[in-house]
Amino acid sequence: MRRKKKWGRLLLPVILSSLLLGGCQTTEPVDQQEQQSDDDRVQIGITFDSFVIERWQRDRDVFVAAAQELGADVNVQNANGSIEEQINQIEYFIKKKVDAIVIVQVAAEGADLKNAVADAHRAGIPVIAYDRQIMDADADLYISFDNEKVGELMGEHMRRHLKGTGEVLQICGPLADNNVSQIMAGFESALAGSDLKITLTEHAQNWLAETGFSVTSSYLGAMKEPDGIMCGNDSIAGQAIRALSEHRLAGSVCVVGQDADLDACQRIVEGTQCMTVYKPVEKLAQRAAQLAVELAKGEDPGVTQTISDGTNDIMYECLEPIAVTKENMDEIITGKYHEKSEIYLNVK
Repeated sequence: MRRKKKWGRLLLPVILSSLLLGGCQTTEPVDQQEQQSDDDRVQIGITFDSFVIERWQRDRDVFVAAAQELGADVNVQNANGSIEEQINQIEYFIKKKVDAIVIVQVAAEGADLKNAVADAHRAGIPVIAYDRQIMDADADLYISFDNEKVGELMGEHMRRHLKGTGEVLQICGPLADNNVSQIMAGFESALAGSDLKITLTEHAQNWLAETGFSVTSSYLGAMKEPDGIMCGNDSIAGQAIRALSEHRLAGSVCVVGQDADLDACQRIVEGTQCMTVYKPVEKLAQRAAQLAVELAKGEDPGVTQTISDGTNDIMYECLEPIAVTKENMDEIITGKYHEKSEIYLNVK
């Protein structure tokens, strides 16, 4: 390990005592099985950007359940999109002397957690960047999906669907989220060599879904109908499709997104959204919980891959995303991520 971690807990020894008081008296046996106290359990603090995006609620629930199975207690905090609040929450975890801190960084302009992470390290607490990389902070580990691959899957589908030609409107997440630039790079690489052209790129600050509606509406008012719309996530895609519906264009434009939200899966089988990228958050959250417990105990997690955070090379574990369309919906999603009755709610 690159820095000293907090090691194990104090073990309470089993004490067998005998009282010899003037002659031979019977001894009182002491219970050799002492129940583990709360202080002996691994304590993990996790702070989320917010729960506005549907998937974060699922990440939270799976992470907490997996950590508890591994003998850890989890303190969950919600920063509600405020980087100042997230810093306060990290300092709170440090004062609570938790054994590991997991951070889903707030995606806001000027977001900077370097000092907060350094404070945690000075207290001997390892820090895990969850899903979003914390730049220049020297976190102990970063775990996410292959974000460039996410963009590639979007671009490859759009290229096939549009037969390699057309105009594309791009409505991405905020550049303050480091994943966004990676997704954009992957998308553009997939379009390279084709006649597909990105005619406009806009960013949804703080992942505000309504940006999809306003940008699409403005685009349709000023320019001709796009052939495709690349959306930073499924919430933005839903709003873009709402704007298309007002112009009676829903289903005629290739709209792609990510996260496999339930309403996106419904739109895909209904025919108004072309595809989404499914990121198995259960696997991500379970693995993150395992790594957090191992780091909290001072164990080597055995992660060999590294990634640069702009200043430092840190341990990196990435999972593979999966493209989901109407054709493979039942194979990938139905009964595993969402129920069939919910996905096909509006389809006879």
